[in-house]
Amino acid sequence: HGADYFRRWHREKQNSGGLLVHKATHHFDLVNWWIDSYPRQVMAMGDLLFYGRENAEQRGEHYSYARYTGNPEAANDPFGLFLDQNAAFRGLYLDAESETGYIRDQNVFGEPITIEDTMSVSVRYRNGVILSYCLIAYSPWEGLRVAVTGTKGRLEMDIVENINHLMGDGKANSAEASKSAFKSAKMRVYPMFGTGYDVDVPVGDGGHGGADPVMLEQIFSPTPPPDLYHRAASHIDGAASVIVGIAANQSMAEGRLITIDDLFPLPERGSASMTQHS
Repeated sequence: HGADYFRRWHREKQNSGGLLVHKATHHFDLVNWWIDSYPRQVMAMGDLLFYGRENAEQRGEHYSYARYTGNPEAANDPFGLFLDQNAAFRGLYLDAESETGYIRDQNVFGEPITIEDTMSVSVRYRNGVILSYCLIAYSPWEGLRVAVTGTKGRLEMDIVENINHLMGDGKANSAEASKSAFKSAKMRVYPMFGTGYDVDVPVGDGGHGGADPVMLEQIFSPTPPPDLYHRAASHIDGAASVIVGIAANQSMAEGRLITIDDLFPLPERGSASMTQHS
């Protein structure tokens, strides 16, 4: 979610593992499911190029405050989050600081920040698919662009999301804001030979474009409906997504290609979930 991760504990890598572990895991999980395979090798590059004191000062920007709340100098800072101006944020964070030690509104151009804000990852999968993944944590809009090119053409999808109630602007009034997460979703197919055409993208009710109720029903219902698209994931599927981020971190640190099985030998895809539901 861009700037918001740089206001809180995620900005220190020893706490969060960085955005390739904490955030991009969801994207890697989707890719694993889309292509029905697990990763084999990972190569990555990344750096902190926008946030942090050093980057700000190189642009001629200087900030004297460590946090936003209670600092008059921060009043006009477009990145500011003011916990005392929102009842939910005050109750969740500001009033609880003495017990939790959690400072939710740190200056994104302060210190320390030890995670990357600009990342590029290449992944080779067991079935031969090659993924090129880019994560920019300071883009003017939040969302994702997906392109899949195969033997019969290309599919492109653009999703632009609203800022949800915990993004950091402090303006939304309740968790209901997350239910309207998607501002727009477009999908277009380009056949190898033929005219391109648009595909309607259905958006369900509930958080994350309608995904939350579906997931919760699969987890907690004593009689969940049939999962026709095989979306119900096992703990191995979770490991197979987070291991991409872990391998990417190692690749960035060591400057080399990382083989997944050297970190964690994954089973064949499907074997864990079949065991789980048998």
